[in-house]
Amino acid sequence: MVNTDRIPVASGEHVAVVHHKAATDRWIVFCHGFVSDKSGSYEGRCRRAVEEGYNAVRFDFRGCGDSGGQFVEQTLSSRLADLQAVIEQFAPPSLVLFGSSFGGKVAFHYATGSDRVEAIVGRAPVTYNRSFDEWRAVVEDGGSKEVAPGFRIDRRFFDDLDEYGFEAVTSTLDVPVAIFHGGADPAVPVEHSFEVADKLGVDVFVQRYAGEKHRFSRGVEERMRRQTFDWLSTV
Repeated sequence: MVNTDRIPVASGEHVAVVHHKAATDRWIVFCHGFVSDKSGSYEGRCRRAVEEGYNAVRFDFRGCGDSGGQFVEQTLSSRLADLQAVIEQFAPPSLVLFGSSFGGKVAFHYATGSDRVEAIVGRAPVTYNRSFDEWRAVVEDGGSKEVAPGFRIDRRFFDDLDEYGFEAVTSTLDVPVAIFHGGADPAVPVEHSFEVADKLGVDVFVQRYAGEKHRFSRGVEERMRRQTFDWLSTV
């Protein structure tokens, strides 16, 4: 049985966190995507992680799921602060970060400033800011953009995003990386992941799933979980 805890963050808000416990010192923390939350596939991923001997943590960024705050106020900076609060709550000596979509960008940028992260796993990770160019154009024209029902962004998101060029990651990241990406992803081009792999100065494993889109099919999701922990056993 697992319980949802609430960890305080900035401005009196909180993030909702679930810890799936294992009797080891190994940890993996899952960062969900842009308009996602800690439910669904993350519960299954955490159960698999425990089977593999990892303490697994899933949580909602502010403005998502069971956490406090408004989505329109969230930024990459606020998500990095949320992740920092979650990690400090458990204080693992080291950990693996798993980031899906925009959660991948959070994981990459967090790892550049942390000596606890020992590996990164990205599922269709957002890397380059140009992935948001279409949304940026709408925001610049109209002031805001509804990116999904009930989820809106405005200039605050892009003003903050511009502070996080991915060049800072490619020049400083020093932990191994595994990337799993659908070959037919319409949201985050798989070419970005191959470009990142070429530029990072660390060991990088890239798995391209032919025909898969941004959300993986059940079969590919199971393959990714198996490949993730096979890869982690080697690094």
